[in-house]
Amino acid sequence: MKKMLLILVLAICSYANAQKGSILVMGNVTFNSQKNSNSNSNAENKQNYFGFQPKVGYQFHENWTAGIEADITSNKQDFNDGTQFKDRIYAFGGFLRYSKTLGGIFSAYADLGVGYKNKKETNKNAIGQYYNDSDGFYVGLTPAIFIDIKKGFGLNFSIGGINYSALNNDYASGATGKTKSLYSNFGQSFSVGISKNF
Repeated sequence: MKKMLLILVLAICSYANAQKGSILVMGNVTFNSQKNSNSNSNAENKQNYFGFQPKVGYQFHENWTAGIEADITSNKQDFNDGTQFKDRIYAFGGFLRYSKTLGGIFSAYADLGVGYKNKKETNKNAIGQYYNDSDGFYVGLTPAIFIDIKKGFGLNFSIGGINYSALNNDYASGATGKTKSLYSNFGQSFSVGISKNF
């Protein structure tokens, strides 16, 4: 009898984060700062990276959630010769999530996101400063694991995904072009985020 009660309690806890009609709020924040130097060439550079990916969704079914997502990323590199490189990405779109309880406090889910993407590159050197602007759309598929810590509040663990983007480029020289990229980083990256179902 005690085993049955324990199984029942674990089952209730596992579904606490997956109730129909609940609101999902989640996000990832990434920050990385590093300094590199080469004693042979006296070259030195500093790099600062910041990323913020919030999501808000509505769980309209026991296994399905739909909502909006955003991505704000900034990458800046400064070199000791005065050269500077900045890369900023802004993305906004919608996502559809399918989640499945694995048992206990663990759930697996996959997010399919589609939306608008803008990328701006700034290069500064001794000659001057140059801008490259790109905009278009993205599609991304990200599987992850959710651990329910308490009452729908938990941690999300991801080890990468698949991303596709198609961008129209406007270069500082006045030229234009298109860039299509398919990128997979399964097993090459690791991220942790937090989420809460209300």
